[in-house]
Amino acid sequence: MRKLLVFGLFINSLFAYDISEHINVESCSQVIDKEYYDICYSYEQLGALAVGYELDGNLVNEVNIKKRPSFYVEEKIPEKYRTYNSDYTHSGRDRGHLANDAAFDYSKDSLNSTYSFGNIIPMDGTVNRYYWTKAEKHARKMATKYGKVEVLNLVIYSDNPEKLGNSQISIPEGYYKIISSDESSFKQCYYYENKKNPEGVKDTLNNHLVDCSSL
Repeated sequence: MRKLLVFGLFINSLFAYDISEHINVESCSQVIDKEYYDICYSYEQLGALAVGYELDGNLVNEVNIKKRPSFYVEEKIPEKYRTYNSDYTHSGRDRGHLANDAAFDYSKDSLNSTYSFGNIIPMDGTVNRYYWTKAEKHARKMATKYGKVEVLNLVIYSDNPEKLGNSQISIPEGYYKIISSDESSFKQCYYYENKKNPEGVKDTLNNHLVDCSSL
C-alpha cells in the first residue's frame, strides 16, 4: 500500500522529473518515438513501462477534435511482441491511454498517435473512466496555468501479473502520473491502483497524491 498524503500538495525541492531516466535503451526493451510522446515498451510485459511527454498549455484546449479514431496495432514493435484490439474484447478491462487523447486532440495526427496499442494498457473500467481521468484533466489544467509541464506516466507490474487475451498482456498493478515544471518550481505525483476504488464517485484527486521523493 502506497503512503498517500492527506493534506495539501507535496512539492519537492527538485522539480522537473528527468523523463530520460525512465525512457532509455537500458531500461526499455524498445523506445518508441511517437513524435508527440515517447514510450518505454517492455517485451516481457507486452506493454509500456513508462510514457513521457510535454504538455503545451496553448495546445491542450485548442481545437478539441470530437471524433475519436480507432485503436491500431503499433507496427514499430516486432510482431511477436505486439498487442491487438481482440485481446481486450469481452475481457472486462478497458483500453486505457497513458498519453491521453484529450491532451492531444489539437490535430488529427497528434490525436491518432495516442490510439497506438503501444500506448494502451489494461485498466479497470471505473478507474480509467472516472478516477484516472481526473489526473489527466489536472495535468492539462497545470499546463494551461504554467505554460508547459512535463508529464511522466509510470506503470507498475507485480512479480506474477495476471494476463490478458491471446497475446497474454500483463495487467498492471497500478500506475503513477508525475506532473512537473522546473521553470515554475512545481511537481505533483499521483498513484492509482488498477482496481475498483471503494470510494466510488466520492473519489478525489487528492486521494491519490503521493510523496514524489519516494519514486
